[in-house]
Amino acid sequence: MAALNPPVCDFDWQAPHFTLPGTDGRHHSLPDIAGENSTLVMFICNHCPFVLAVMDKIVRDAHDMKALGIGVVAICSNDHVAYPQDNFENMQLMAEKHDFPFPYLHDAEQEVARSYDAVCTPDFFGFNKDLGLQYRGRLDATRMNASPAELRRDLFEAMKLISETGRGPEEQVPSIGCSIKWKA
Repeated sequence: MAALNPPVCDFDWQAPHFTLPGTDGRHHSLPDIAGENSTLVMFICNHCPFVLAVMDKIVRDAHDMKALGIGVVAICSNDHVAYPQDNFENMQLMAEKHDFPFPYLHDAEQEVARSYDAVCTPDFFGFNKDLGLQYRGRLDATRMNASPAELRRDLFEAMKLISETGRGPEEQVPSIGCSIKWKA
């Protein structure tokens, strides 16, 4: 398994719109989940060790972000036929197990991942209130293994800055993770 890094932030790139089914039985669109101050769109999956290593931190940060008027959504775009652990039923189990405070959406056709140029899981896209990209970096310095909770919260601090100023940090460290599992 080779780890991948997404490209650096393309400041003010506009978030592509989407409507996808969620594990909560509803369809969600970008305007539905957009926050008053900013919005985080993240691409995750159920089996990636990089995602699993930070899952508790993702949930913690999502709770803290929502309190700041930041909308949060997670999308699974992996090929669920070749990787059945990422199928919709297993997504529902993951969302329930971790009590996700955000919609967890299924991008079965992978169109949303392609429109965002998502590369890996996790891949974080932080947008300002006008849905211009301001952050494309890591959650924190955790890699594939769990790490101490006291690491600098890069994603949370960036999203807090975006919610307060509309601009993301100039310096960003790319996320790292497993490649999105594209359909053949």
